[in-house]
Amino acid sequence: MLQCLDLSLSLDKSDYREKMNELMHELRSLHTECWQKRLTLIIVLEGWAAAGKGKISQKLATCMDPRGFTLHPVVVPTPQEQQYPFLWRFWQVLPAKGNVALFYHSWYTHVLEDRLLESVQTNDVAHCIQAINSFEQQLASDGVAIAKFWIHLSQKELKKRLKKYAKDSLDAWRVRPEDWQQHKYYQQYTSLAEDMIAQTSTGINPWTLISGDCKRWAQVQVLSQIATTLKKLLKHQPTTVSPPIHLPTINPAKSNFDALSQVDLSLSLSSKSYKKQIKKQQLQLRQLQRSIYEQNVPVLAIFEGWDAAGKGGAIKRLTEVLDPRSYRVHAFAAPTDEEKAHHYLWRFWRKLPPAGTIAIFDRSWYGRVLVERVEGFATNLEWQRAYQEIHEFETQLVQGGYVLLKFWLHIDPDEQLKRFQKRQQDPFKQHKITQEDWRNREKWDAYEVAVNQMIERTSSAIAPWTIIPANDKYYARVKVIERLTSAIEDKLIS
Repeated sequence: MLQCLDLSLSLDKSDYREKMNELMHELRSLHTECWQKRLTLIIVLEGWAAAGKGKISQKLATCMDPRGFTLHPVVVPTPQEQQYPFLWRFWQVLPAKGNVALFYHSWYTHVLEDRLLESVQTNDVAHCIQAINSFEQQLASDGVAIAKFWIHLSQKELKKRLKKYAKDSLDAWRVRPEDWQQHKYYQQYTSLAEDMIAQTSTGINPWTLISGDCKRWAQVQVLSQIATTLKKLLKHQPTTVSPPIHLPTINPAKSNFDALSQVDLSLSLSSKSYKKQIKKQQLQLRQLQRSIYEQNVPVLAIFEGWDAAGKGGAIKRLTEVLDPRSYRVHAFAAPTDEEKAHHYLWRFWRKLPPAGTIAIFDRSWYGRVLVERVEGFATNLEWQRAYQEIHEFETQLVQGGYVLLKFWLHIDPDEQLKRFQKRQQDPFKQHKITQEDWRNREKWDAYEVAVNQMIERTSSAIAPWTIIPANDKYYARVKVIERLTSAIEDKLIS
């Protein structure tokens, strides 16, 4: 693959200046138009050390409008970033709609240079590749264009440039020990790069291979391809990408799978039994909090359920004995304008707990296949595609060492009505009941279908749903903590 590239390709100075001048003006115009139409482009620059990526970045920064262009130089992850799945730090800096982001090195460093230097385990590479393909597919499905470049050098040219830069007082500091490792293990690094390209050059997000021995040639080729990508983006203006063909057809009106009807809502606890059991479970959870801190295990519990199902009460009993320095509760409502300008998973990636801590999500990414689906805030294509995207997201979390708990608190319509009426009569709880709650209640049947399909399509061996019978609040609160402590214990034992 890379060995077949013609590295003798070159461009003289006169042609270079003429072509570059045209490209710079064209790119500025295209960028402005994309910005106005809220079209997004991510540029990934990868390749050998000293391949000229810095100069290309400089050219792009010069011709782009700085209000809608950001360059992200990717370096060794910080201690904070190492507390999360490796893609976490890239989700933090994804561009909003209408912007262009250039990644000088990227998520591919983890499966290339880190792999060469053996700082990523061989067994983890396949998972990382799968996560990267899912990541890029999710962005593309959201209308983001991705242009990926590998700038290739001959071993002779690589050595020549490294020596030249090492002797230059202005550039010597840029030459890292890792760069010399690339030269030393040139053939091995080439093989790793070819493997990476082969596994991540998908139909929708292909790699563009650039002959880089001539810097002028490489610059013109990269900028020309970026201009072509922007033109295609403007011509097609994609808002969505069709889901993979293996996704099942989903009937939004009914579900053959009915997990909710199997729940025994008569289960309950007496006040005396509740007080005894809740105290026991809370003490156990408090002890486990120290263990997950010492063993650097991240824990994430998400709560979904019917309005007035008791999510707040369950969360309160779960947290009231915990050390507040090591847990966070995040309540998610309708997305803000900033959040709408990104992929719908963006706001949840940003709130993930670091290793050694606990996070509790009151509502979650499942809003895409529940309220957004039922209320029409997401298109049929968007919410049907979300099942796979959610599965991929949760797989990355579990493979990253997370204890992931998904709770659905289930009550029947009669119990919900009683709780609604009680809230209306209680001046301290009236704020909890809104016209939206009553409106949602009228759509109970539609939500019930959505919940059953959600459970069927997103309950996996590594991330199963736990359905909590919640007509009796005492029973629900105890079962939530019991299930959480059990999952943490299983993780610590394994």
